[in-house]
Amino acid sequence: MFLAVRDLRFARGRFALIGAVVAMIAVLGVILSGLASGLADSGISSLRALPVTHLAFDKSASGELFSRSTVTRDTWRAWAAQPGVREAEPLGQQLVHAQLSGPGGKQLDLAVFGVRPTGFLAPAPATGRPLSADPNGILVSEEIAKDGVKVGDRLIAGQADTPLTVIGTIGHASFGHVGVVYAPLALWQKLHYGLPGALPPAATGQATAVALRLAPGAGTAAIDHRLGTRTVGKAGTYAASPGYTAESSTMTLIRGFLYAISALVVGSFFTVWTIQRRQEIALLKAIGASTGYILRDALTQVAVVLLAATAAGTAAGLALGGAMNASAPFALKTGQVTAAALLLTALGLAGAAVAVRRITGVQALTALGADR
Repeated sequence: MFLAVRDLRFARGRFALIGAVVAMIAVLGVILSGLASGLADSGISSLRALPVTHLAFDKSASGELFSRSTVTRDTWRAWAAQPGVREAEPLGQQLVHAQLSGPGGKQLDLAVFGVRPTGFLAPAPATGRPLSADPNGILVSEEIAKDGVKVGDRLIAGQADTPLTVIGTIGHASFGHVGVVYAPLALWQKLHYGLPGALPPAATGQATAVALRLAPGAGTAAIDHRLGTRTVGKAGTYAASPGYTAESSTMTLIRGFLYAISALVVGSFFTVWTIQRRQEIALLKAIGASTGYILRDALTQVAVVLLAATAAGTAAGLALGGAMNASAPFALKTGQVTAAALLLTALGLAGAAVAVRRITGVQALTALGADR
């Protein structure tokens, strides 16, 4: 530790510079983690909140499952009678355009989830009345409420100008970066089929998917084959949210490059630093210091710099993220922030370990001038 502490005191400017670089990388790591979490929440928070284990779609649907799937009343009733199925209910999903009633009413985009008003999918309202209180009533999420929509407001939505009455609010819920509203299934069917006048008789028995609660270990392959459906675990439906897969892949790639750069930056710094200390290291070997001792001394120095800089950068990133939380899809999660800090430290140590490998090649005779 003697040489490591001496170097830290003697070359304060150099270590402060590399520490500042590592801290800035840590800030970026926190910000990117928060943006990745925020974008994911904005895309799939409504799906995460669904009290289901699986969703069964029409077997012909692919890619954008929610926009291409249609199931019938016979299908969800048949699912409810299958072994291992605890509960099965219809779920409708549709993106619609709406407007606050009245002259100059605000334009809104809504992700409408149609559910049975008394079923297990119907959310308990945070404020207002439940869905069962009004056949034309809807529950709006925080995202919609932030646009100025409040309990008692009336909306006109869909191609058929269907009237919707806001009877309550729920918590945070969005789908494809659009705020979610919950509506009775019959009301969703009017919005989905969008035809003026009476609803077609066939439409009254249709939904987007069958929401399932399965017993642990229950199989679905045979049931899917028999009923003409395709069952997907809840997490597997996240990719059906518009843009979710592309956004997640992009953020993962950016973070990967950031951590690779951090390892290269730290490794490059300590490579140069090790070369500059070649004479001192050789002198330590000449007076009896082992290679293991010198390696431990060097890596301890690296660890001190990385831990201090990462801690400072993470704290700054948390403060900055808290400030931008209201203006961007940003969500700080303790697990992801901790993982980002640990990964930055580990990769920095790995890069430095490669650099200080040069120590093992330094000969004691170098300190005595044998190479001159």
